[in-house]
Amino acid sequence: MRIFDDSNERFVMKGKLNQVQSPKALAWKRFCSNKLGMGSCGFVILWALLALFAYIIIPDKTPNANRQILEISTKKPGFEIDMLMIPKETPPQRTSFVQFLFNGRPDDCIYLPFDSIHIDKETTTVFLYQAEGTQTIRTKIIDNNEFMCADPSASSGVFASAEEADTYIRSHCLKHRKFLLGTDQFGRDFLSRLVLGSRISLTVGFIAVLLSLMIGIVMGSLGGFFRGKVDDAVVWFINVVWSIPTLLLVIAITFALGKGIAQVFIAVGLTMWVEVARIVRGQILSIRETTFVEAGRALGFKNLRIIFKHILPNILNPIIVVSAANFASAILLEAGLSFLGIGVQPPMPSWGSMIKENYAFIILDAAFLAILPGIAIMLLVLAFMLIGNALREALDVKN
Repeated sequence: MRIFDDSNERFVMKGKLNQVQSPKALAWKRFCSNKLGMGSCGFVILWALLALFAYIIIPDKTPNANRQILEISTKKPGFEIDMLMIPKETPPQRTSFVQFLFNGRPDDCIYLPFDSIHIDKETTTVFLYQAEGTQTIRTKIIDNNEFMCADPSASSGVFASAEEADTYIRSHCLKHRKFLLGTDQFGRDFLSRLVLGSRISLTVGFIAVLLSLMIGIVMGSLGGFFRGKVDDAVVWFINVVWSIPTLLLVIAITFALGKGIAQVFIAVGLTMWVEVARIVRGQILSIRETTFVEAGRALGFKNLRIIFKHILPNILNPIIVVSAANFASAILLEAGLSFLGIGVQPPMPSWGSMIKENYAFIILDAAFLAILPGIAIMLLVLAFMLIGNALREALDVKN
């Protein structure tokens, strides 16, 4: 039974009100129905969580995952080795959990890969790891006291017997390591550096997009709302910046500011505001003469209040869409800068610098060292582009 309720001006179906969904709810529903968009969003969230909690997850927890073991350089994925851990005489200072979460923790021991060991009462003979095809047998004799210097519960003297030394060393100082993605040319765990490298890409994307929004919205709003000479100046400046190739402009800004991660954030952000400004200006030009803007003027509202509290909330949809595309562009720009050697500096891992360090291995038997970071860049950029397409369809009022 269908009746019309004059008091509420809504249709009542079987005694229940059919409430009209808000535009936001409809947009969210359309976005959730897009499988590619939702899958890409989940992929980005997964990488963001991996980047945030990288030092908890990755095997190499040293700062920048920079534990170098040259004896096991350029090993293929799945490589396994036994390690002898020799405590350092002066262990590093203990770090808080927050410091560990963001910067890692220095090693408190030296890792020594070996093929076999022989433990006596006073010394341990280590037969060092030999790569395939190596004929020379290398050994190292270590005083057993070195294994006890970092253990406050151990006695101050030597071990009472060879059996006691063997039991203690094998239980406390031996570790079996498996490198799921192999090692790079410096013997560093490649999986750890690959995961940690996502921090740079995501952080550069976030800060660059935030900076571009701040500049682009202000410039586009001023030009579109005030028009006249202000608009002419804004359009002229936009055209000048737009005419310069993006990568060349980023390189020029980077050279002017110097090398470093903070400079990369600023350089990428200062080159991505143009598209935001053009979109904001065009949107404001199209609605600045509408009724609600005229009502704001009639009520005596200041121009800035009309722009930021009344106009901008009505043009957020295209800004959100272009931000997703700019995120992908920022990741590519950062990778390009790091590949050229003017972005993130070693030993900090970055996908672009990892490709640069290992691109020579493409023609050798360790091509994965350059291919895997490239695949990671490709997948993350593709995910952001798919999210942008899904947002465009979801926020389209014509659908």
